[in-house]
Amino acid sequence: MAVKKSELYSSLWASCDSLRGGMDSSQYKYYILTLLFVKYVSDKFKGVAYGDIDVPDGGSFDDMLSLIGNKNIGEEMDKIIAKLAEANDLRGVIDNAHFNDEDKLGKGKEMVDKLSELLGIFRDQMPDFSRNRADGDDIIGDAYEYLMRNFATESGKSKGQFYTPAEVSRILSKVVGIEYAKGSDTTLYDPACGSGSLLIRAAEAAPVDVAIYGQEKEGTTAGLARMNLVLHNRATAEIKGGYSTFSDPQYMNPNDDRALRQFDFVVVNPPFSDKNWTHGLKEYGRFDGYGDRPPQKNGDFAWLLHIVKSLKRNGKAAVILPHGVLFRGNAEATIRQSLIDNGYIKGIIGLPANLFYGTSIPACIIVIDKENADERDSIFMIDASRNFIKDGNKNRLRERDVYKITTVFTEQLELPKYSRLVPVSEIKDKNAYNLNIPRYIDGGTYEDLQSIAGHLSGGIPSADIESLSLYWQTFPKLQASLFAPLRDGFYSLAVEKDAIRDTIYGDADFSAYADKVENAFENWKSSVDGKLRSIDVTTKPKLLIAEIAERILTEYEPVTLVDKYDAYEVLLSYWNEVMSDDVYLLVQDGYKAIRDIEIFSKTATKKKKDGTEETKTTETGWDGRLVPKSLVIEMFFSAEQKAIDDTEIVIAAAQAELDEMLESAEEGSAISDVLKENGNLDKPLLKKTLKDKSLDAGDKAVLQNLQDLVTRVDDGAKVLKDLRAALDKKTREQYPKLKDSECIELLLERKWYRSLVGGVFALYTAVSHSIADRVTELAERYEYTMPALEAEVAELESKVKSHLERMGFVW
Repeated sequence: MAVKKSELYSSLWASCDSLRGGMDSSQYKYYILTLLFVKYVSDKFKGVAYGDIDVPDGGSFDDMLSLIGNKNIGEEMDKIIAKLAEANDLRGVIDNAHFNDEDKLGKGKEMVDKLSELLGIFRDQMPDFSRNRADGDDIIGDAYEYLMRNFATESGKSKGQFYTPAEVSRILSKVVGIEYAKGSDTTLYDPACGSGSLLIRAAEAAPVDVAIYGQEKEGTTAGLARMNLVLHNRATAEIKGGYSTFSDPQYMNPNDDRALRQFDFVVVNPPFSDKNWTHGLKEYGRFDGYGDRPPQKNGDFAWLLHIVKSLKRNGKAAVILPHGVLFRGNAEATIRQSLIDNGYIKGIIGLPANLFYGTSIPACIIVIDKENADERDSIFMIDASRNFIKDGNKNRLRERDVYKITTVFTEQLELPKYSRLVPVSEIKDKNAYNLNIPRYIDGGTYEDLQSIAGHLSGGIPSADIESLSLYWQTFPKLQASLFAPLRDGFYSLAVEKDAIRDTIYGDADFSAYADKVENAFENWKSSVDGKLRSIDVTTKPKLLIAEIAERILTEYEPVTLVDKYDAYEVLLSYWNEVMSDDVYLLVQDGYKAIRDIEIFSKTATKKKKDGTEETKTTETGWDGRLVPKSLVIEMFFSAEQKAIDDTEIVIAAAQAELDEMLESAEEGSAISDVLKENGNLDKPLLKKTLKDKSLDAGDKAVLQNLQDLVTRVDDGAKVLKDLRAALDKKTREQYPKLKDSECIELLLERKWYRSLVGGVFALYTAVSHSIADRVTELAERYEYTMPALEAEVAELESKVKSHLERMGFVW
């Protein structure tokens, strides 16, 4: 059976739990990632002649499994990894984690138990990766990226620099222009490649196979990059680890060992403000011709000039650097001027602060393009610094933010307060080569100014009414329904304040607008429905979502007030959370997977008297694998569900009446006599008391009423339990009986489309609330004039003074 990506991720993270305690994530990540690599290459290449990886005898994951419970498990696992490394020239790459390390994994039985549990998780909860793939979508590679991201999050500032957030990597891969690469000899380079995520994203964006080269100063991190590339089917990539790019660059011109090798494309997220870049420096002409050298204690421009030097004549690069490179002075200002004068800078993208794991400072992407540099007379700038969401203690770019940045940049779209093509003459003449983005793009939020004249004389300023012009264009008659001219420059409210919302919702154009939003969704649905009904083994999920996402942008382009990027975000968020898992399963197992259920269980181990252990697995529940049972119940067993709902209502009413009687019982009353010390009803005592023949008739009536309620609740609970069990049985039996048409309706109509239309409807609701809230705010702001308020205060003051005088207080 195919595995969901989310389930794979959970299994991987569970494997991390088995190692937590003895080491932090900056250490145990090597163990988890190494095991993931060994299992993947074993599944994929064991017994395969001429595969990307040679899996030798005694060097596979199966060999590791045979060690479970072995007293020498750690030592033997290291030997297996050594064999695999030796056979594939991966020494120093996959053998950095030592499984026989007693300091990290414990001694004796502790190590045996810990490693046996770890191997058991990989054996029992991981799929066979040789069969579990959707063409063009590397599940295991995505899982590796998932782990890297979580390790970076856990490691925090000190150890998270090895990983560039996937959203930022995707932006660089788009804006660098590698999607237009044509030649099979195209080269791609990252001089500070970390775990390799930037190289992978850029290579995936290329329409042709590209030769990949990377250098990473930290040898163990270079090992992560090498494994990452193999897991993403980029086994031929060349990664050089353990060398500084400045003191020992590993890629030299093959025809001149005194010159750096040059590449077609470069993507890089170098260490910010590197203070040690000059240690052992060998220049190779990197800094010649720029009027000055980069500052000794700040390597930002050193990296930038290394990148420029490493580009071919028409080469292109995208580099992440701190915002300071845009405006800092002295030597950096001189170098910046030279880069601008040479026409190398094609674009600048300002990113939000606190995106990266190693730092919280804001960063930018500088896009370098040597092609036609001598003719470049403008620089395209984007201010995306306010477009993000909070994600724990970091900020994160949403899908809509990534798409907007990449689309606006590649199409050079100028949007108010967001993007602008800035003439170089303006940069030179008016701003002295300062590239600070706010100098060119006023990205500030709208300032809600209040009118003194409005507060003094009454009336809502016309400027405030005009600021809602997009609403008036969409609903042409609404402004006249809400406002009436008062005097020059001011309006009065034409309806009572309490009638604002009804007036808006009752407007004919506003009502028709809801249909327009819905129709856009229905048009999108019609355009993609055929594709979603015909998913098979040839479907490439990432291409599928890209295509249907473009369609939703197209349909919501003409819908005013609803931002098309918000509609895009609704789809992509649902895709990431739910739909991608579903599609991957359909690709691998077909629509018959809709009939599958998954059973939940718990395993308990207890020791027997003879000292042996007994393990018992108990089923705790179940649900549909692709379609939740609630949807099957809704479609086939609505009457049974209504019976359950009605029974719950009866029980709830009886329980409420019972609770009321108990809570209102006075001390010394008949009810108080049948309560426990904690205030709960003593049911056996209640029955016993009712049998007492000496019981007062009035008390007996009260207690009998109490007993009737108890009986009603208890009997109802038994009926409810039986009804639920019967419905659960019917529902479970229904799954294998589902017809093909019923499967499609359950998944597409009742699960996917219903969830998506709910998200889109929330956008419409936000529009309606926005205009109603703003009109109400303006009405309340200018409802009372200052003179009227002063008169009211004077009147109240006079009344208070009069009351005080009657009480004998005079001042």
